[in-house]
Amino acid sequence: MPNLYAGIAPHLLALIEFILMVAAGALILRRSPNPLKRNQTTGFLKLERAFARLATRKRLCVLLVGFSVISIRTALIPIIGIPQPRYDDEFSYLLAGDTFAHGRLTNPTHPMWIHFESFHIIERPTYMSMYPPAQGVVLAAGQVLGHPWTGQILITALMCSALCWMLQAWLPPSWALLGAVLVVLRLGLLSYWMNTYWSTSVAAFAGALVLGAWPRLRRRIRIRDSLLMGLGFVILANSRPYEGFVFGIPIALAMLWWLAGRQRPSLPISFYRLILPLLAVLICGAVATSYYYYRVTGDPFRMAYQVNRETYAMAPYFIWQKPRPEPVYRHAVMRDFYYRELADFEKSHTFRGYLSRALAKAYSWWQFFLEPLLTVPLIALPWVARRKKMMLPVAICAAMIAGFSLEIWMLPHYFAPATGALYILLVQCMRQLWHWRTSNNGMLGLSIVRALPVLAFTMILLRVTAAATHVQIEPVWPRGNRTRAEIESELRQMPGQQMVLVRYGPSHDLDLEWVWNDADIDRSKVVWARDMGDTANQELLNYFKDRRVWRINGDDLPARLEP
Repeated sequence: MPNLYAGIAPHLLALIEFILMVAAGALILRRSPNPLKRNQTTGFLKLERAFARLATRKRLCVLLVGFSVISIRTALIPIIGIPQPRYDDEFSYLLAGDTFAHGRLTNPTHPMWIHFESFHIIERPTYMSMYPPAQGVVLAAGQVLGHPWTGQILITALMCSALCWMLQAWLPPSWALLGAVLVVLRLGLLSYWMNTYWSTSVAAFAGALVLGAWPRLRRRIRIRDSLLMGLGFVILANSRPYEGFVFGIPIALAMLWWLAGRQRPSLPISFYRLILPLLAVLICGAVATSYYYYRVTGDPFRMAYQVNRETYAMAPYFIWQKPRPEPVYRHAVMRDFYYRELADFEKSHTFRGYLSRALAKAYSWWQFFLEPLLTVPLIALPWVARRKKMMLPVAICAAMIAGFSLEIWMLPHYFAPATGALYILLVQCMRQLWHWRTSNNGMLGLSIVRALPVLAFTMILLRVTAAATHVQIEPVWPRGNRTRAEIESELRQMPGQQMVLVRYGPSHDLDLEWVWNDADIDRSKVVWARDMGDTANQELLNYFKDRRVWRINGDDLPARLEP
């Protein structure tokens, strides 16, 4: 039984959702041929009419969507807690957030930097996250407000509101609001986009700004929408540059086609209200980004990501590139990490390995964005894809798939810029289903569409109930490396400053790193360093001679501090 549970655990939520869908489908198929008559004796029609009236108040809907995310997730803190960072990326983003929160763009290299080397950061020429700055800005805002995760709540709420605003430009008001409700239920509350420190919502927010501005500009060119589109592109360049570039190609081609077509706007209007404001935002963004990288890497055209990969990585990011020679590794755990990357790269260069990784990418994407519930509307995609208005969302999703085929690694949030395009297609598919009829069951499609938000809400209720009753149907809440967080909290309660030397066992989980530090290491209450042996450690002990020093093995169960 333990082995069986371990095998199905990663797929348990999808399995539960599928079972609920089967049960709902059985109920729908057993309904009488005249469901509309029965609905008049239920609350469905009244609820739908009230929903439609609310949807016409578009600005209010945008505000309510964001407010619901903040209020519901805050109310769930006593049940599922506040997440703790676990993965290397999260700590890297937190380093950027801490740096920005203290009014700096980067940090000087520490004299003892060799002892603090870790993943997804750079130590030279400055000490900083390797990632673009947008995610760090989000976490910095949260830190200024009291806790970095506050920034994660706010950007996820903004993402949901922006997607609601975007859908209003593409769909009738009721359908736009329905799509926003699904975004809140599927992405805004219990997904890792909310409950980690990846700040992935910022890229989806930016993509929604671009896609929301585009149809509004087609109807009436206004400077406001041009500025919002430009802002979206600038945020994408500073959050997910490659995926943002791929996302922007179909939009740029569509814009050129429109401006050169028969129904193009007059040149003075398009120049002064569209091209000039858009270029102004893009140029300002490019100057600011270049200055940021000048401060971090010393070169305005060299990203911190490039510095990190050239310093540590052997495996390149794209499939057509060649591996680099092995660099100097001062820590065994870092060598093991980057050799694992190299193995992934080499595997992707065989047909079987490439196909296996492509299927794994597709499954992880499906599991996050769709699962069984939102796969159902896609049965109408062949009809929806034929519509001229839907050509751009289809092209964006196709471009993202083509872009991912060239990458060695892919996580669901890499698709974040195109989240809006996906939800446009999903909701349009639901509109198509709404009108489907069968000879023996009346409006079958209507019943299916009504069931989708009900089942999505049921899944939220089920997960929260399971967390409250400690029934494990998914990883325990709160998410993250709670052991490290508890030990750091214990150290912060002690008098004086502390330092922990970390070592690992032979079967160490390479994705569970303990050596991470604040932006200002010398002033930190707790410093984490690598245990390099008594001789090499001595220079570190001499430097931090006023700190109380501990050792810990991050792989011990339970992990314990040793003086």
